[in-house]
This record gives sequence, C-alpha cells and structure tokens, in this order.
Amino acid sequence: MQNTGSATPRVVLLDIEGTTLPVAFVHKVLFPYARTHLPALLAQQHDNPVVVQALAETAQLAPGVPAAEQLERWMDMDAKVAPLKSLQGLCWEQGYRQGELVADLFPDVVPALKAWKAAGLTLAVYSSGSEAAQKLIYGYTEQGDVTPLFSAFFDLKMGGKRESTSYSAIVQKAGWAPAEVLFLSDVVAELEAAEQAGLQVCQIARPEDKTVPGVRHRVAASLPQAARLFGLPEGA
Repeated sequence: MQNTGSATPRVVLLDIEGTTLPVAFVHKVLFPYARTHLPALLAQQHDNPVVVQALAETAQLAPGVPAAEQLERWMDMDAKVAPLKSLQGLCWEQGYRQGELVADLFPDVVPALKAWKAAGLTLAVYSSGSEAAQKLIYGYTEQGDVTPLFSAFFDLKMGGKRESTSYSAIVQKAGWAPAEVLFLSDVVAELEAAEQAGLQVCQIARPEDKTVPGVRHRVAASLPQAARLFGLPEGA
C-alpha cells in the first residue's frame, strides 16, 4: 500500500521504546539500573539543580509522602511523570559515560534514519523519557553516536503522549505543518492522539517485541516497511 491521498511527509517524529529500540532494553536494562543507582544519586547529588527541582516536583505531586518512597512507587507503576524521568536520566547518564550502558537499536533503524536525513527529511524524537535520556540513548549505541541525525528532542514537557494537545504543541513549537509530519510509534493510543492533531501516523509493530497490531492505522514491522507505505527512501 502506498501513501495515497496524503502529502509525502517532510518530518518524521519517532517514539523510542518499541519503535527504534527493543522494549527489553528499557525494562530489563535501563529501569533496573536506575532503580539500583537512584538512592546513591539522591545522596551524592542532593545539590544538583536537576535533583532539587525533581524532588520539589515530587513533593508537589505527592505531598506528605517521603520522596524516596514516592519515586519507588512510580517505578513500580512505570509512571510517566517528569520528576522520575529526570532522575532516571541522571542515573543513566552516569551509566552511559562509565561504559556500563550501551543501547542496541533495531538493525534497520540507523540505515533508515540516514536515508531519510540524506533525502532532506527532518527527524525528531518524542518520548516519555527526558530529553537528556533520549540524547544518551542515541549518543551511546552499538552503532555509534547517532544524535546528529535528529533536529529536535521532545519529552513530557510538551504534555502526555496520549493527549492530542501535546502533538499540537510540538508542531507549533517546531514550526511544522501537522499534515507534513509522520509520527511512528508502537502504541495505538499515541497514534490516535497524534492523528487528532492532524499528523500522519503509522504503528511500528515489531515482531521481536510481540507488539499487537491495531486495526485503524497503517502498520509496519520496521522502519523500511513504514517508508514504503509513505513514499520515503527505505535505507540500505
């Protein structure tokens, strides 16, 4: 199926987990690493402005609850809350810089991204992980530093990923026309929100992650398959 009836995308906005990076890396490597190292980080970097702000936000969101206890609860729930994401990002920064963490992207990702970049497309990221954490993932991969391929990184400061207003805020901030933006994600609810904001959407249903394909949107098992659906170069 080709991209009929819609403009060829000029911008590709990408989710990370389940789209460019295996879910297992996030849940079996990153999350446990942050859980293990967070207590020491809070003690050692208590005067770090990022830590100070995150703890203040935690206190606002959960008044009367000890910060460490609330952060633990959020980790148990895999909650998409900004203060937790900021603190996890600090933990991961240490891990990447010390060589303890290296992201392994799906093998089709970097060739596709390079082909899209070479064709003049603008590439950007929208993930629940903090902007800093996103840059670490793409800066420390088995395939090298691929952050130069991206023009922008967006996180929960733009709003929740299942809210259409978040996507409207992103395109407004970036100066993009919504209809020229293709959003790729494995989560149907995110695609629905982006579609409501006028973006083109495609679900990436990776067999490796056992992603269940939806029925309302176009579905691809890889970035090259998505490229074929929307008239984009597929990469090597």
